[in-house]
Amino acid sequence: MLTYAIGDVHGRADLLARLLARIEEHRAGRPRRLVFLGDAIDRGPDSAGAVATLRDLQAREPDAVTCLMGNHEAMLLDAAAGTNRDLWRINGGGAALASYGAAHPGELPAEVVAWIAALPTLHGDSLRWYVHGGLDPARDAEASDRETRLWMREPFLSAGHDFGRHVVHGHTPTRDGRPELLPHRTNLDTGAVFGGPLTAGVFTDEQGPPVAVLAVR
Repeated sequence: MLTYAIGDVHGRADLLARLLARIEEHRAGRPRRLVFLGDAIDRGPDSAGAVATLRDLQAREPDAVTCLMGNHEAMLLDAAAGTNRDLWRINGGGAALASYGAAHPGELPAEVVAWIAALPTLHGDSLRWYVHGGLDPARDAEASDRETRLWMREPFLSAGHDFGRHVVHGHTPTRDGRPELLPHRTNLDTGAVFGGPLTAGVFTDEQGPPVAVLAVR
């Protein structure tokens, strides 16, 4: 079984389509799971297309596709509920609205908002934890609260903490367009919306860290 974890898409539905095609080629008919690490939306030109792709994948293969919530999805939910709308807009929400042909968050499709609201903030398998932002080094992975999972940077990034499973995350774009591959965590946000590649880590049932990396520009 191969598990492919995909970093922050941020509305780059074009790169997402190319990366999914690359994954299909790489797996060569072998069984696979997909884990999307959140922030499918905002900033890039086609949030609607990215979300539609994820929803379609999940509907067709509910046991093999996991989509996590990112902080940008959380900001959309707040905006749709009537709070922090300016915060969302200045962080790329305007591009997401435009992709849906919506003038304000209240015009977003109800089924999309409901799908986003149901997204989990943590996913685990026997060797790894998958999360958007990070985990609290002072707590067990499952004890980290929603805010931490969505927004955490420090002290998670610098602590080098062992959570008992390898942690796979996004949220903090790398400066060189390469994933961070560290003993206890892997960061797959390689800044696709800022001109970097969209990256997937390839994981197996033999070890926590990735065995390969796939990237498309």
